[in-house]
Amino acid sequence: MTTCGNVRLQEIRIAGKTFHVPSAEICGRTVVVTGKWIRTAQIKDEEVVEGVTVIDPESFITKLKESELKADVLTFAQRPPEITPKYDYHWEWNNWAAIRTTRFKEWWENLPQVSRKNVRRSARRGVLVKVTPFDDDLVKGVHRIYNGIRVRDGRLFWHYGEDVERVRQGLGTYLDRSDFIGAYWRDELIGFLKMVYVDRVATVFHILSMNEHYDKRPMNALIAKAAELCEQKGISHLIYGQFIYGNKRRSSLVEFKRRNGFEQVNFPRYYVPLTLRGEVFVRLRLYRGLSGLIPEPILQPLLSLRTWYYKKISTKLTLQHKKFAGVAQR
Repeated sequence: MTTCGNVRLQEIRIAGKTFHVPSAEICGRTVVVTGKWIRTAQIKDEEVVEGVTVIDPESFITKLKESELKADVLTFAQRPPEITPKYDYHWEWNNWAAIRTTRFKEWWENLPQVSRKNVRRSARRGVLVKVTPFDDDLVKGVHRIYNGIRVRDGRLFWHYGEDVERVRQGLGTYLDRSDFIGAYWRDELIGFLKMVYVDRVATVFHILSMNEHYDKRPMNALIAKAAELCEQKGISHLIYGQFIYGNKRRSSLVEFKRRNGFEQVNFPRYYVPLTLRGEVFVRLRLYRGLSGLIPEPILQPLLSLRTWYYKKISTKLTLQHKKFAGVAQR
């Protein structure tokens, strides 16, 4: 494999914000570098890269160092099914939230009774869940969902305020190996799911619904439809991000995943220092971030405080918007 040492800027999205970061082709993979004080190199969109992400780490690291791409740390995962650590680099357990989808009936029957009731309730209340094409109607429907509420999961929602074209651009990635599932009530899109197929697994890229239709349980229905579709396509697992994020072991999202049959699947993630600064960074385990360094008994009250703060800000902004709208109408 050849290495292209030429560095160019690559557009990426982090926490809903667009950044242009240095990138280079290393051993057939696009490597991007993020961060200011610690420059971390990783495979672009690693979670949807097909095949083994780094086939020969030693050669990969050598060519990365020889390139013009300057980084302090390289991180890459050794994804399932081969989960026994096999490289002599510093590593920690990473994890997936996964449903085994080879036997849909077995997954369905093992769900908690309340979860099965929620899916049936969705159908009884008139929600139609189906695979839907990527078209203008879908984009406009997702745009309405994105702009329905300012705060989600205790923080400002990344996609709130995006215009239709930005929504189209965000949804339009990896279309050649994606499926969209829509939840419709009276012909209105009230929830959607996008999943991308990666080898023999499917990764949930987006899943969201309108808060005002929570009573119809569209999220539960979307997960059930996705699991059913995966079985039909011969997909082994449906992945919905991580099961545990840092020390956040208790949250509404974790509980939702658990009740819908997702299980924690661990696999090693490697952190390879490339400079002295990177060596210190790895030794101190600073790659864990605040949520991985702060003990859970302290972290949970801080997260609750953040939720309260963002809800207060959201309420204030909403009242201001209504006030100015009223002035404009007069």
